[in-house]
Amino acid sequence: MKTRLRTLRIGARRCAWTARITHAAGEHDCHRVIRLRVWGNGKNSRTLQVDLLSTTPPGPWGACATDTAYPTSGDVRAIVDYALVNGWETDEVGGTFVLTEHEHAAAFELPDFLITDRLNNPSAPDPTERVRAAGGRSDVGEFH
Repeated sequence: MKTRLRTLRIGARRCAWTARITHAAGEHDCHRVIRLRVWGNGKNSRTLQVDLLSTTPPGPWGACATDTAYPTSGDVRAIVDYALVNGWETDEVGGTFVLTEHEHAAAFELPDFLITDRLNNPSAPDPTERVRAAGGRSDVGEFH
């Protein structure tokens, strides 16, 4: 699968980013997750990574099959701005700065997305209740 590299200008800085669509299992359902990766100073710079859990309503064939959530450049800009204020050093070489649900979800929100740890940690909290609380999906709780 080919990944499209996009760019975003933030002040004088030009960031490159990718977003990969995947899914995370809940206890009784499936959720669309977008893994966002951003490089702020070239391919060897410290990578910013965040997993975004979709809260958008599903299409006619269920959430995992037809959820259409995808981050906009405005979403990416908001994530980068937040990460810069919270310790992401774009000029450092190597490594990954991860925005985790445990550390950042309570302080950072985007329309249509929540931060999740479910991809990296299968024992992280089931995302179902968080999606319900966000008000985006009424069908949560069953596989489709």
